[in-house]
Amino acid sequence: MTEDRSITVSDILEHLPHRYPFLLVDRVTELVKGERITGFKNVTINEPFFQGLFPGHPIMPGVLLVEAVAQLAGILAFSTRGILPMRDNYFFYLAGTDKTRFRSPVVPGDRLDMHAQITNQRSSTMRFACAAQVGDRIACTTHLLCAGRKL
Repeated sequence: MTEDRSITVSDILEHLPHRYPFLLVDRVTELVKGERITGFKNVTINEPFFQGLFPGHPIMPGVLLVEAVAQLAGILAFSTRGILPMRDNYFFYLAGTDKTRFRSPVVPGDRLDMHAQITNQRSSTMRFACAAQVGDRIACTTHLLCAGRKL
């Protein structure tokens, strides 16, 4: 992955172990290794979680908003460390959240724009400040701790 081009779904699949229906990043639009990443998810009515959640009033669950930004942060973590999960048998796990706030609902038809920035890194852990928004509405903000582990 380079820093000057849009990162496609093929690149995302290389840098995340997640697969459908749990892959929650459609595109990475900016990546600066060791610093920050931006990307988005197009939220559609066909998402499996909408089938049983609030019939007649579908909203994306908050835990999945956190998971989506965690996946984006994971791409940054793998890229920064030069690791591919399947090739290197190394995984980053969500180890904690702090200061998580849900501010606005995300509904089918929305484009969820996400941002993650590294705030601290050690040998096997990384901390991120993350946000997700729809247009100019903030949907979620959170601070994440990810821990890496070779299997």
